[in-house]
Amino acid sequence: MAPGPIDDSIVDVVVQKKDTVPLPEPARERLTKAGIDLSDGYPYRPHKPLFLQDIAKIRSEERPYVDAGSRADKSKKHLFEAATKVTDLTVNIGTEIEGLQLKDLTPEQKDELGLLIAERSVVFFRNQDITPQQQKELGEWYGEPEVHPQAAQVPGVLGATVIWPDLFAQETGRPPTFFRRPGGASIWHSDLVHEKQPAGVTHLHNDTVPPVGGDTLWSSGYGAYDKLSPGFRKLIDGKLAVYRSAHAYLDRDRPEAGPQFLERIHPLVRVHPATGWKALWVNRAMTVRIVGLDKAESDVILNYLFDVLEKNVDIQVRFKWTPNTSVLWDNRITIHNASWDYGGRHPRHGTRVTSLAEIPYFDPKAPSRRQALGLLDEVEKQELLEQTTNEIKDFSI
Repeated sequence: MAPGPIDDSIVDVVVQKKDTVPLPEPARERLTKAGIDLSDGYPYRPHKPLFLQDIAKIRSEERPYVDAGSRADKSKKHLFEAATKVTDLTVNIGTEIEGLQLKDLTPEQKDELGLLIAERSVVFFRNQDITPQQQKELGEWYGEPEVHPQAAQVPGVLGATVIWPDLFAQETGRPPTFFRRPGGASIWHSDLVHEKQPAGVTHLHNDTVPPVGGDTLWSSGYGAYDKLSPGFRKLIDGKLAVYRSAHAYLDRDRPEAGPQFLERIHPLVRVHPATGWKALWVNRAMTVRIVGLDKAESDVILNYLFDVLEKNVDIQVRFKWTPNTSVLWDNRITIHNASWDYGGRHPRHGTRVTSLAEIPYFDPKAPSRRQALGLLDEVEKQELLEQTTNEIKDFSI
């Protein structure tokens, strides 16, 4: 396919150079089997937009969205009965399913998988035989696949982003071993928070992984919200924050100001449309400030919330990859991080499809996960009762 911007209206672009990193053999075999044309180089790189104003126009209109999980049979019988084994990896987050191929799921199973992801935050499938085309087709079930304006893509499959650390090292001019140094690790984050309708379900399939290292970690926004006291929840419920893009662009009207991030305002606490549960939705990489507070006030609250998500291991899951594993997680209720603890001798390569979801919203009447599942202890129940009573008194006054 001929290179160009992802939108024909974008004229001011930077033409990205072709890459010269050798493709790992397992990845080459998978892509060739899928009929991907590698003759013009790999991966495909769209022309990078130069100006912030053009980035702001991409997907700026509201798009209809219905969460697949909201259509699902709550028992998830079609999905579970077809599997040979279903294992919850921790109490709060993460489930592994065996005996199913994602490419063969029925509509009912896709909906039930959507609900399971909404409830368990991240679901793992090993030994998957799936092409980038089939991966994108599955992604379309969960929303509109995001086509990144500058990220590497699978040729002929826009929306299937290439995740390839050796390629990232070439882009940055840093050796793969750079990330093993102190301060060189990945930062906890959630994808595409700057979008008008940010990321919902992400499906990452890794066809090539190192024998040791390269684990990925996820932390639960449900679990983090449940760890907050009723008084602190009341403080942040309904608050808005500024979220920024991962990449920066020039302002066409003020290019001398240097690269600027695209910013969007969303709620700090959001509600998942399939479960109806509240989740803390912040991340250290891209949540900039709380609207209506001074910077010092905002920084104190945000840094505490970041720590709740990042430092509580009981609301996290750490996953060791094996070749041809697929992981699907929900960016609305998680943050994630990668462990860069392996060298360049052991390549890693995968393809990712991220489905965009609804405009984030907050509902004050929505329960937390523990409240919805009837898991509150007596102290929590009393605190909740006192909070409700005080709210009634405030309203009557």
